[in-house]
Amino acid sequence: MITLLRRSISACVVLGVLAACSPDGGGGGTGFASTDITGARYGQTLRLTDHRGQVRSLADYRGKVVTIFFGYTQCPDVCPTNLVNMTEVMRLLGAQAERVQVLFVTVDPERDTQELLAQYVPAFDPRFVGLYGDLPTTLAVAKDFKVFFQKQGDAQGKAYTVDHSTGTYVFDPQGRLRLYVKHGEKPETIAADLQKLLAGR
Repeated sequence: MITLLRRSISACVVLGVLAACSPDGGGGGTGFASTDITGARYGQTLRLTDHRGQVRSLADYRGKVVTIFFGYTQCPDVCPTNLVNMTEVMRLLGAQAERVQVLFVTVDPERDTQELLAQYVPAFDPRFVGLYGDLPTTLAVAKDFKVFFQKQGDAQGKAYTVDHSTGTYVFDPQGRLRLYVKHGEKPETIAADLQKLLAGR
């Protein structure tokens, strides 16, 4: 089931991003370094529980720029790298960081409990929020965001890894999906794009 989801979503990501981008590709002419996907309708039904046990939707963060990354706590490299980069982004933003909400959605609901997320996510920055749901809910949210994930290794046990999409989605303060940030983008570049959204671009 997850393999099929991965294949269909991968195709949707390519088609969806191409349809939503500006004609010259990643952000050119828009003033953004990241890929401008303004008008894409991903993630409109996000409803998950945060690491404090409170049910959250995107509407809860209206008025802030929201970044959403899908990962898992036992990820060996991509996820901690992303969170470290976002920690630096928040530092670069200074006082403006109070108007930014970083969300980390687990794609490993079987192992990433509320308690584990509460230890892991805020360790990078106390303002960061971890979100989780049961497996059917996680699959639905991933599909809505055109995100794929798939267990690798000991899929029937506990010693597995998870392949997953590595980009970050960014919503503006009005709750509109605006940018797709590729993994490995420099914090300075991300911070500059978020500042433009905070300024009403």
